[in-house]
Amino acid sequence: QREVDMTRVLVSLLLVVSASGSTTGAMMKGISVTEFGAPDVMKVADIAKPEPKEGEVLIKVYAAGINPVETYKRAGTYAKHLLPALPFTPGADGAGIVETIGAGVSTVSAGDRVWLSGSVSGTYAEYCVSKASDVHPLPAAIDFSSGAGIGTAYRTAYRALFTRVKGLASSGKVVLVHGASGGVGLAAIQLAKAAGCEVIGTAGTEEGLALVKAQGAQAVSHATADYMAEIKSLSPKGEGVDIILEMAAHVNLNADLPLLRRGGTVVVIGNKGMTETNVNARALMMTESQIVGLLGVGSPEEGKEVLAGINKGLAEGALTPYKGIEFALADAPASHLEVIQHSQGTKGKIILKIRDGEGKMEL
Repeated sequence: QREVDMTRVLVSLLLVVSASGSTTGAMMKGISVTEFGAPDVMKVADIAKPEPKEGEVLIKVYAAGINPVETYKRAGTYAKHLLPALPFTPGADGAGIVETIGAGVSTVSAGDRVWLSGSVSGTYAEYCVSKASDVHPLPAAIDFSSGAGIGTAYRTAYRALFTRVKGLASSGKVVLVHGASGGVGLAAIQLAKAAGCEVIGTAGTEEGLALVKAQGAQAVSHATADYMAEIKSLSPKGEGVDIILEMAAHVNLNADLPLLRRGGTVVVIGNKGMTETNVNARALMMTESQIVGLLGVGSPEEGKEVLAGINKGLAEGALTPYKGIEFALADAPASHLEVIQHSQGTKGKIILKIRDGEGKMEL
């Protein structure tokens, strides 16, 4: 009986190791989620340090970006077939220094400063493994915390402006970023301005409005009752806008439609449940406009185009990611509350700061 029990234990251990990917036997500090639930299921723990397989890169993580989708996965409310197996370490966005590379990797070398657009093992940890295609050069002028906010925010904004509807944003177009002071919104302003667009951005606080203005956009407070009329008055000849990037369609979609010029487009980036007002589709008919949805990173071909465009903008200095509120690794639960509730205001990308400038862990 004892031999049978020991065999079962060994099999269980092998299953855990195989499920978690290749490891070195070394341990590291990281967030471990052993059950789905509230933010406090995220615990700092000693977990296995991953090892890069062929085509992968091991990163010494300095900072990780926080995204709403990570809260849904942690809670277990995301699409069931896309939920990670337990236990897991959250996080796709991050920045740091290349530690080692796996076989067949030639795009980066040990010691390179990089930002990440994805992770195999999760970025809420001292180290993570990413596919080489998700590891990108981080310009020297951009610190790690700011770099950790590039991935999801800039990919989302780039798709919304240029690839979800091919060639949507171009020189001379008027773009409204409805909810512009967050990570995606600030990225969208920078990208649209770099493409020669005129940009109007909304925010709900004085600090948020200042951030919008600092990016070169006209700023309007969406905390005032008549702000939609103000937006229209700011557009050329008061005719409205060509593109609306909408972060809260459940609240704003019906009011967005009269702002569109002929042939305009609303790109829905964020939505929580049913719309609070009935949507009058006649407004779309009158201007022959359209509403399109956006979710995820698109096709592999589109993804390559998006990443190439972002890296070009970063290298040329046209894109300068803005870090918002920073949390220590042990405060990951608080970061998940903040990314949903915005109790401290919406101002740039929310970041987990994992190491200081000298590479020492910040717990």
